[in-house]
Amino acid sequence: EVDFWIIPIIQGFVQIEELVVNYSEASDDDKSSPETPQESTCVDDIHPTFLVALISRRSRHRAGMRYKRRGVDKNGNVANYVETEQLIHVHNHTLSFIQTRGSVPVFWSQVGYRYNPRPRLDKSENETVSCFRAHFEEQLKNYKKQVIINLVDQTGREKIIGDAYLKQVLLYNNANLTYVSFDFHEHW
Repeated sequence: EVDFWIIPIIQGFVQIEELVVNYSEASDDDKSSPETPQESTCVDDIHPTFLVALISRRSRHRAGMRYKRRGVDKNGNVANYVETEQLIHVHNHTLSFIQTRGSVPVFWSQVGYRYNPRPRLDKSENETVSCFRAHFEEQLKNYKKQVIINLVDQTGREKIIGDAYLKQVLLYNNANLTYVSFDFHEHW
C-alpha cells in the first residue's frame, strides 16, 4: 500500500536525440547525369532519420569516490559499476547495445590521497574466487555472454591488478566470457 508514496529514481544519465545521416557518396553531377538510372526513392532512404538514446545507470551497490572505493565486495558487487545502453531506432527497427564498466573484480585498494596511489591486493587469490564467481554469474545471468576488456596498465603500477584479474578469469574458465587485454597506455 505504500507504493503510491515511493518514487523510482536512477542515478545516471539519459539523452535522446534525433539524427539525420547523409551517407550518399555520389556527387551532384553523377546524380543528374542522363546515364545514371533514376530510381524512385523515399526521402527516408536518402537522408534516414535515426532516433538515438543513451541511458547510463549507476549501481547503488559500492558507489563511491575514485581511489576510495575499489574492487569487489563479498557479494560480488564491484565498485562504481555502470551499465550504459545505446538504443538506435530507424525504419521501425530498434537496436540495442549494452556495455558495462566497473572496478576490477578482485579485492584491491589504493591508500592515500595523492594522485594515483599505488594499488595493492587486499585478499589472496583463493579468498577472491567465490566473489569473482558471484560477480560474473550475475553478469552472465543478465547478459548471457560478455567480452571483458581489461584497460589496466599491463606494465606499470597497475600490473599487479591486471595479473590478478587475468588469473581469476582463467580459474573461472567460462566459455561465455571472452577476455581481451587492451593497454591504452601503449596507444596513447
